[in-house]
Formats: sequence, C-alpha cells, structure tokens
Amino acid sequence: MQRPLFPPYSGFAPYATALVLLLAVTSSQARDVLQVPAPTVTFKIAGLKKPAEILVDQWGVPHIYAANQDDAFFVQGFNAARDRLFQIDLWRRRGLGQLAQVFGPTYIQQDRAARLFLYRGDMLREWQSYGPHAQHVADAFVAGINAYVDYVNAHPDKLPFEFKQLGYAPARWQAEDVVRIRSHGLTRNLTSEVARANVACKAGLKSDEIRVGLTPKWETVIPDGLDPCLPKDLLKVFQLATQGVKITKDSLHSAQSDAVVIAAAENPEEVAEGSNNWVIAPAKSATGRAIMANDPHRAYSTPSLRYIAHINAPGLNVIGAGEPALPGISIGHNGSIAFGLTIFNIDQEDLYVYQINPEHADQYKYQGKWEPFKVITEQIQVKGATPVNAELTFSRHGPVIFVEPGKNRAFAVRSGWLEPGMSPYFGSIEYMRARNFAQFKHSLLHWGAPTENQVYADTKGNIGWVPGGLAPIRPDWDGLLPVPGDGRYEWAGFWSGEQLPSSYNPKQGWFASANQMNLPENYPYRERKLGFEWTNNSRFTRISEVLSSLGKVSLEDSMRLQNDDLSIPARRLMTLLKPLSSSDAQTQAALNVFTGWDFVERADSPQAALFEVWLSRHLGKAFKDAVLSPAAVKAMGEPDVAVMLDNLEQPAQRFGPDAMHKRDQLLLTSLSEAYAELEKLQGSDASQWQWGKLHHNLMEHPLAAAVDDATRAKLNVGPMPTHGGAYSPNQSTYRSSDFLQTNGPSFRVVVDVGNWDNSRAVNSPGQSGDPDSPHYRDLADKWLKGEYFPLLYSRAAVEKATVERIRLQPGN
Repeated sequence: MQRPLFPPYSGFAPYATALVLLLAVTSSQARDVLQVPAPTVTFKIAGLKKPAEILVDQWGVPHIYAANQDDAFFVQGFNAARDRLFQIDLWRRRGLGQLAQVFGPTYIQQDRAARLFLYRGDMLREWQSYGPHAQHVADAFVAGINAYVDYVNAHPDKLPFEFKQLGYAPARWQAEDVVRIRSHGLTRNLTSEVARANVACKAGLKSDEIRVGLTPKWETVIPDGLDPCLPKDLLKVFQLATQGVKITKDSLHSAQSDAVVIAAAENPEEVAEGSNNWVIAPAKSATGRAIMANDPHRAYSTPSLRYIAHINAPGLNVIGAGEPALPGISIGHNGSIAFGLTIFNIDQEDLYVYQINPEHADQYKYQGKWEPFKVITEQIQVKGATPVNAELTFSRHGPVIFVEPGKNRAFAVRSGWLEPGMSPYFGSIEYMRARNFAQFKHSLLHWGAPTENQVYADTKGNIGWVPGGLAPIRPDWDGLLPVPGDGRYEWAGFWSGEQLPSSYNPKQGWFASANQMNLPENYPYRERKLGFEWTNNSRFTRISEVLSSLGKVSLEDSMRLQNDDLSIPARRLMTLLKPLSSSDAQTQAALNVFTGWDFVERADSPQAALFEVWLSRHLGKAFKDAVLSPAAVKAMGEPDVAVMLDNLEQPAQRFGPDAMHKRDQLLLTSLSEAYAELEKLQGSDASQWQWGKLHHNLMEHPLAAAVDDATRAKLNVGPMPTHGGAYSPNQSTYRSSDFLQTNGPSFRVVVDVGNWDNSRAVNSPGQSGDPDSPHYRDLADKWLKGEYFPLLYSRAAVEKATVERIRLQPGN
C-alpha cells in the first residue's frame, strides 16, 4: 500500500488537542479569563511630540499607538530598549567594535575585526539608498532608545540585570549606528570559496563536488593566476568580525588581547541559516482569502533574535517581527498586504589575493603597478587598561583580513556589505508601507541585504514572489573561488532588480520557497551567475508535496506544515534499505528498527534516533571514504547530503565496478556501526531509544558562561528534548558532537490575509529580554509543541487582551 504524501501528524498527537483549543480561544475569551484590569505605567519623555500608548498583550506583544509616524518610531525604539536593552546594546557594541571598552582586553581583536567591516562610505548615498523615509525613521528610533537609556541612567534600580552584573551602563546611540553595522548580515560565499580552494589544493576540484553540489548545473575552474593553497588561519579575522559575543569568566578577567575563542562550528552546515515561506491564493485557501506563512530559521538564543511588535500611527498600521535593534517590521502585514522572507542565495562576496611588494610591504600589485594599501588608525578603549591603537588596512576591494609574509601575499574581502544600502533588513521600512504588488516590487528593486525571497499576499487575493538583493556582475568568472587582485577580476556593477526573476498569481495557486535553487528554467543563469550554492531542497520538496496534495489549504494546515518533521532524506534512504537484509545479527537488528517507520522524526522515536546517529556520525564518513581519496577526505568536512543521496541512488557515478554491491555494503556496515553506538548511548533495548534523549534545544543567554549555576538556570531556557531534523520543514539543525540544536524556527507566523485578528504567531522563548519578566520564557513551551497565539491587530481585540498599559507623555 502506497504511503500518503501527507501522513497524519502523529508526532503531534499529544499536542493536537491543545492546538485546537488554542485556536478556539478568541481574544475576547482570553481577556475574560484574566478578569484583571490592566495595570498602567506612565512615562514622561523628552522628545515625544504627542501622547502615545503601548498596550502589551498577554503574550508580550507591544501594540504601539501614536499620533504621528515620528512618534511611532520613537516609541518603537523606546519600547525595544524597555524590553531588550542589554541585547541591543550588546549588538551595537559588537557591531561598532566597542566590546573591549566594557569587557576588557580579551575583546580587542574582535573589536578590530568588526571595525574592518563597518560601512565607511558616503552617508548621504547610504540614507538615500533606503528611500525617502530612512534617515528620519532612524533618527526617531534611536531618539526613543536614548530616551529609555536616559531613564534607566536616572533610575539605576531599573537598570537591566546584565549591566549591574557586568558593571557598566548602556550607551547612547546615533542614527548612523543602525545602518553602519553590517557584520550581523547574511552575505555569502566567502567561507565556501576558501573551503573549495582548500579541497582544490589538496585533492583537485572534482573532489569538491562531494562537499557541495552546484546548481544549476555548473563546473568551476581555478582562476588564472590563483594558487589555491591558502594559509590556515586566513578566515580568523572574518570569523571574529561576524560571530556573536562569547562572554565567560575567563574572558572578562584575562589581560590578554588575543584570547577570544572563535565560535566556529565544527561543520558550517550546522549553522546554516534557512527559512520557509509560502503564500496561498484564495482559490486554494480554505478561508477563501489569501494566506501567508513564514518561519525564518536562525540561531537560537535568549532573548530571541526576533521581536514581534505592532506600530500604529496615521498612514501606518503594521504588525509582525523584526530585529529589536532595527526600526520597522520585516515579516508581517500592514492591513493591505502580507509579506515574508527566506534567503535567496545570491553570492555577494569575493576573496582577493594580492602580490605584495617584497621591498615595500605596504604596497600590492594592481594592473602592473604597485598600489599602496590604505591604513586607518583608530583608538580602541579598553576597560582597566590604556587605549590601544588599531591599524585597519584596506585595499581597493575591501578590508585586508590576512597577510602572508613568507609568500608575499595579502588577502582582502570584497563584500556587498560595503556598498550603500546594505544594512541588513533596514530596507523593510520601505516595503512595509506598500499597498499593492507594484509598490511592493518597486520597493525591492534596490534591496541590498540579506538576499531574499519575499513572498506577497494582499486583501484582493493576489499573491506573488519578488527576490531582492545586491547581485554583483562578474563578467569573466563565477565567484566560486578566490581570485587574484591584480585587476583582471572586477565587478562590473550590479544586476538590477528587474533582472531578477519574479512571479505574480501563479497558476497553481500557491508559491513557496525554502532556500532551494528556484531560478526558473529559462532564466539566463550562465550570464548572470547569481549564485550556485543553494540549500538542500528537502524542505521545499516536502512543502511542495503537502501543498499540492491538499485541495484547500487552511491556517491549521499551514501551522502543521511549519511544524512538519517528515524527513525526505530518511524516506530516500529507507527506500534503499528496504530490499536489504543481513546474516549479521546486529546489522539485521538495525534494519528491523526501521520496520513500519513513516519517516517522521518524533522526540520519542527510536527510528529517528538511529537514523540521525547514522546520518550525522557514520554514513557521511563512510561515503567519503568510499568515493574520495584520503587527501580529499582530510581536506573537507561532511559531504553535501543532497549529493550523497544522489550518488547512493545512482552508485555507478562514483562507486565504480560492482557499484550497487559496494553501495549496499556501505549502507549496511555504517548502519550497523550506528546501531552499536546507540546501544552504548541508550542501552540494548532498541524499542526504548528516543531521539529526544539525544536531540535537545538550549536557548543560551550571552552571560550564561560567566555566572553561577543558579543564575545560569534563570538566564537560559532549556535544555528541552526536541523533535525533527535538519531537512524537514521544522528545521532542527544540530551539532553532531552532542546533538544540541543550533538552528531553526524560533519565530513562526501564519497570516489570514484580510481577517487579520485570525492570524497566528509564536516567538520562542518569549518576547522580553528581562529574566524576571513573565514574558521571558512563556512562549517556549508553545513553540516546542507547535502551538501559536493570536496575532491581534484590531484595536478592540488588542484592548481585550491587554495585560499592561504604558502611557507616554511628552516631557521636558
């Protein structure tokens, strides 16, 4: 009997009733249950023009009501500081390179690295890149942040816990801080260029096809004049510039300026950023209205990266999620249109390799002449020590991240980051105002970063897709390897927004993206070379088959699909295992574990436990050993799962003579090894194995490693046993060393377009950054169980669900 394409969500059985009950509770009922008048807090704030209100609902969502848009963004900044002050202050310090000022000498090198990647161009061009409202909005937003900073400085008892613990005060902001910081963005593909060069150096480019598959079909070549053998620590500065802040007891008390531990994962795939989104046309929708669903996948932390807010002023009424240090809303709706994003993999980075003048180390060769590096000296303030002068070196292409004196080579990064208009997500202040598809598409024509699939739905029933992102024109190379910086490999401008693909009201009645390669078949990719490294298409495959199999798609269907744990790689591998048997008792026992499995990775599943241990710890290694040379095996990390699956299904491509037998033996031997490991981990009774005993989520606070055990338990959320895997719609990427979930959807939203109060959302672990707030961790359980709360929009519904009223009055 053939399995249904969309099997029952039996993995959600314990939670199905809870989900139905949650959806049945209207906002009115929710408020009636409380039976408590909302307490009111009043602030008098200099800089506010008219009285304003923040109504905080029972799920911690702030609904901002202001008399004008300047005040609205002012209050958004004030509220972001009220709820997330330490988080946004740390974000600002990391981005500007001002950590050592409050944390000490350990952070000098990270500060220097961050300053290399600040935007240093013309600020007028920068502001103009985002549209007519940009500088005005940023000015108002940071004025609101500063108003709250002034408030806590005047009322030290209100200072967030972290500042008291670390012994410093929050800084005041400038509007430029919002847009000059680039290093939190998601550009690509610098690290992959270096990884590919390493494989090419040690084993040849053909071997690199196992590390990552290129799509659309493409073969790269080593650029003329490039020595692909690169220095080992080449990316250390780049990693320091782009990583989060690691705060430990040792880092706070060390006097060394080079003691920062680089927070690099053992496998880049383990921190790969992803997302899902889809839009459903009314004809395909169970509501008769359009539906927009989005669940961006990012690294987990406490507080959450995303923050849900509602901004209401004359001419603007927008609700959804953004990042708390930025104004506006990047995912949500404005009462006319709904919008959501995933990453669209445009390649925005290149590594340039220079020949240094052996007689003058401050010069590099460009177009046959020696050209001087540009050096900027900046002072880094250091807590408990004298200030340090940091020399920042730049070539014509960008910041120099490494110098190799023995070979007279230097390396610099050209990144879209350094172009005007590339502040990540800041451009949403323009598209969130659009009222129709034409306006929405126009607002994304000059979108910079991150590179996105934006989906669209409106109250008239239209749906669409508009990718956006700065796309370099590389006339004579593909961007997949480093290139000589001698002038032969120059960007020739950028492809315009009109030259990116798009879709409007597709015939199938829906559109979805999950970071997969989604260029249309007739797209001129060989000419435009937007990018060739896309995310594994398993999530999209699952989303596509589910949406296609449903006659009508409901909001509940969309919520279930966001939490779907069916693994396409598992299904493909089980097909290969099904005809196999073994005379070896252990191997046969391993095969028997999978009998009757529906490929859903539940937390209590023995099959999921065995499958994931096999996939992440045994199968990939065995596959590499079988198809690559020892040098190639040593040169790379885990293989591309999509490439591995393709080659296992068609073994003649890589396994040589007697390919199917070799493939089958590889499967059986590695599976048996995984079975033996699970016996050691969870005992000899396979029926008692559980994936959730291994796979867990821990949302860590930045201070967790610097405090005592009791405080750490208060700051962190988890550990929690979790379900899913890296390749299901409910992406649950984990660290293979200890199965800690590193990446996935902490924020989910499903928008009922036109019936706005019927929309649903969740943001884990909670909305607040204050460990003492009831909204610090109150959504973690809902998130884990696949539950949602109503994303209320109308004033009447908001009033009924309000648990705290904050009144803001203009002051002196």
